[in-house]
Amino acid sequence: MRLNAAWEAHQMPRKHKAPTVISLFAGCGGSSLGYSMAGFRELAAVEWDSKATETFRANFSTIPMFCEDIRHLNLDQMVVEDVDVLDGSPPCQGFSRVGRRKMRDSRNDLFQEFIRCLNRWHPKILIMENVPGLIQGKMKLMFRDILTQLKQAGYDVKAWVLNAAAFGVPQSRERVFFVGTRNELASIPTYPQPSHTIATTVRDAIQGTAIDDCGHISGRTAAMMRYVKQGSNLSKYTGRAYGFSWTRCAWNRPAPTLIKQLTYGGTSIFHPTENRNLSISELKRISSFPDAFRFDCSYRDAVAQMGNSVPPLFMKAIANHIRTEFLGK
Repeated sequence: MRLNAAWEAHQMPRKHKAPTVISLFAGCGGSSLGYSMAGFRELAAVEWDSKATETFRANFSTIPMFCEDIRHLNLDQMVVEDVDVLDGSPPCQGFSRVGRRKMRDSRNDLFQEFIRCLNRWHPKILIMENVPGLIQGKMKLMFRDILTQLKQAGYDVKAWVLNAAAFGVPQSRERVFFVGTRNELASIPTYPQPSHTIATTVRDAIQGTAIDDCGHISGRTAAMMRYVKQGSNLSKYTGRAYGFSWTRCAWNRPAPTLIKQLTYGGTSIFHPTENRNLSISELKRISSFPDAFRFDCSYRDAVAQMGNSVPPLFMKAIANHIRTEFLGK
């Protein structure tokens, strides 16, 4: 019901005085949908992945989408009005605990493009999201550098680790959020307080959902998944080192973090009692994408796009907080 109400809010006509946002590294539109659910008007979006932009355009036909590498983006071609919020989720593979965490990964420097846009449009508020691996181990140096450069751009900036499950998303998904307010606003950045002390469970989310495309599981994953109990991990059977991958969901808890599709045709999580991947419809529910949101693509691409997205209800909570606390619109 909550997700349906949020979808209806997204479909409402936008007032001209509604708060505005530009989304960088927009992906398939998880963040964009969250802002729209909170009543924002999106001025433009930027995303380099052509498959993700196809999904974005299928769901946000009126938002100008620039499908190109942001490093080559000519900001002069983007005619935008006053920007209230600049939002962006620079690619996190270089920071993620799932990857090799290379300090010199070229993707680590894409936050510089966020700052280039920040210096061009001078929004009142900045929101930047990344994985918790950014504040762990050797990556702390990168985290401090990002904070320093955002502050040098003229913003008071703070960062917090928030979990989507605390805001009604049936998925335990931690992310670092940078919140910055332009210095002349004299506002101290804050974050929304959790709205759900009782978590939304997998059972709550997927009951009554259609079992549509589930992908195809092969290899050792298919052979071994039947031995895995709810909430337990498959890695000891496959020999994988990633301790949170290939996990069977538990009915009475939020799903583990959905990441990009892995090998063997499987996702990082699978059904609580059946030996299969979660279907596209089920994955949408645990990622808080409404049933009506379209993924007109392969199972693999849909999983990758949801795994790379900020869950819409997660971003809605943050956008509502920004709107009421700092924009007054």
